[in-house]
Amino acid sequence: MLNVYDVIKKPLITESTTSSENEMLNKYYFIVNTKATKVDVKDAVEKMFSVEVGSVNTMLYRGKPKRFGLHFSKRQNYKKAVVTLKPNFKIDFYAEEDLEEEE
Repeated sequence: MLNVYDVIKKPLITESTTSSENEMLNKYYFIVNTKATKVDVKDAVEKMFSVEVGSVNTMLYRGKPKRFGLHFSKRQNYKKAVVTLKPNFKIDFYAEEDLEEEE
């Protein structure tokens, strides 16, 4: 079994993933471990952010072949998860923690 921090690598924050339509639908995007299942992703999001997950959809992307001068290489494979939260739950990636100012 994978650790919570091994399942979710990072949130995917792009212009299209942070659109107002996705906010209304309560959808959040994450880059996850390629061996993680939907159940692993659901448990990890619920534990990390203290929310209730409605559904999880995953997509596996194959790395594209690229050329660097004379050398050919391939980008890494990755897995993307779309997590839909239940109503009345929200994840705020931009919230700053409460820092008390010293006077």
